[in-house]
This record gives sequence, structure tokens and C-alpha cells, in this order.
Amino acid sequence: MTRRELWTRLLLYPTHTLPTALAPVLVGVGLAIRDGVFAPLPALLAFVASWFVHVAGVFTDNHELLRRHPTLPEHPELLDAVAGRTLALATLDAAAWLCLVVAAAAGAWLAWIGGSIAVAIGLVGVASAIAYAGGPWPYAPRGLADPVFFLMFGVVAVAATWYVQAVSLAPSPGPWLTRAVDVPLAAYLVGLPVGALVTAVLVIDDIRDRHWDARKGWRTTAVRFGLRGSRTEFVALVAFAYAAPFAIWLGLGFSAWVLLPLATLPLAARAVRAVLRHDDTPSLFPWTPRTAMLGLLYSALSGVGLAIPS
Repeated sequence: MTRRELWTRLLLYPTHTLPTALAPVLVGVGLAIRDGVFAPLPALLAFVASWFVHVAGVFTDNHELLRRHPTLPEHPELLDAVAGRTLALATLDAAAWLCLVVAAAAGAWLAWIGGSIAVAIGLVGVASAIAYAGGPWPYAPRGLADPVFFLMFGVVAVAATWYVQAVSLAPSPGPWLTRAVDVPLAAYLVGLPVGALVTAVLVIDDIRDRHWDARKGWRTTAVRFGLRGSRTEFVALVAFAYAAPFAIWLGLGFSAWVLLPLATLPLAARAVRAVLRHDDTPSLFPWTPRTAMLGLLYSALSGVGLAIPS
């Protein structure tokens, strides 16, 4: 691979990271439109900050893989790049820090208007990204990545997107003072199916990487419970994502338009079929970006459905 291909296809990985970061933002925007607090600039900045934090986490994951397991051929292209001096660990580390600087720049205004709450949300996002495989207590090796992803993308990111929009429109005597903005219960619930689909992307990666993860000492679901356990988890996450719109419609008082994401069910069925039939990297590798795109399409339709008043 050329240096450019290495960074775009394997490290930046936009077909995975970009839809994953954008999906919960779209849901938060849809809910904000319904609640009359839509603000495009805060929503855009929330997406930019989220994407760059996510990419920083990907860079850190690969950095730690190469640093801790320099002979493990999980990603031979990266090993070849390091051996051929196309890639240096110091460069990868610097790229992660640069992403965090960009995320901080995008989030600076959000912190200015959102006060300590916005700052806390940003710090939680950074910690969850970096601590996936880095830091003093990485949680992915301990098998905790699935619940963390579910909560971060399904609850925190959606509620945060709604909050920064609403707080930008709320009156206040000055910055850094908490506005009188109460985040509605719906903001913590309507993104749960998105969290499920984002976690399903992670499950695909864990299935195809389970042999490498076992050699690294990681205790993912695929390592601890094998193919059957991971496939059961994947099917359960997808089933939850497509049952949730009915609960949102009937239980939270939204219009039947929140059922729009069901239009993506055929794509989800193809993903389920692929996961149940295959477990090797060549067969499953394309399904990481495809499932990420499924989550994005689902979220876009969910945002539209949420925005339409009941």
C-alpha cells in the first residue's frame, strides 16, 4: 500500500468511522427539530468533534497493537509499513493527538455555551475512545467494549447532540453558566437502537479477529463464548434495533413515522445472513462498513421520523 492508502483505508477508515460518528447526531437532530430546539451549528460541531475523537481512538488502538504486539500479524499491512518505515509509531501517536486537538477546537464553542456539562460530555467521549485499547486501564481487553459502545453511541451521543442544540438557544447571563435546559427522557431512549447497530459493527470485528484477540489475551464475547455467543449477540442487537421503533411509537407518544427505519430491514437481514454464514476475515471484512452504513441509513430515517410531530 502507498502511504495515502494506508492512512485512508486502514487507519482513518472513513467508511466505518464517519457513519458511526454521524448516526447518533442525526437522531439527536431529528428529536431537536421535533422539540423546536434545532440549531445547525452546534449539531455540526458535535459531529466533527465526535468523528475526530472516534478516529483518535482508532489510531490509538492500532498504535497499541503495534506497540504491545509487534510480531502479531493481525494487520500485516501495518507491520509491513512499520518495517518499511512507511509508518512510525510516533507518527501514529501524533496523529491521535492531532485528532484530539481538532476535536477540542470543534468542541470549544460547545463548551463555551454548554458549560461544565458540555465539558464533561467531551471528556467522557475522549476517555471512552482512548481507553478502548490505550491508557492505564483499557476496557476492550476486559470484554467491556460492547456495553460501552452501546451506551456511548445509543445514549450519550444522542442526548449530548440534543443538549448542545437546546443550550445554544437558551437564555443565560453569560458563558460557563449552566442554562435552564432539561434533557427530555426521550433523548436518552430514542438512540438505543442506533447504539445496538453500532455495537453490532463491533461484534463483526470481534468475530473475524477472535483468534488474534485470544492471542492478545483479550476477553471479547467471541473469545469467551465462541462463534455461537457472538452470533447470538449480533442477532439480538439487530432484533432489538428493529423492535425498538414500535416501542418508541407506542410507548413514547411519537407518530407512526418513527417506523421509517424498518425500511432498512432487508439490508439488516443480509448482514445477519452474512454473520451467520461466515466467520473468516475476507468474507466479513466488507460487512464492517456495510453495517456501519446500515446504521447511518437507519439513523437518518429515524431522525426524519422523530422530527415529524405526532
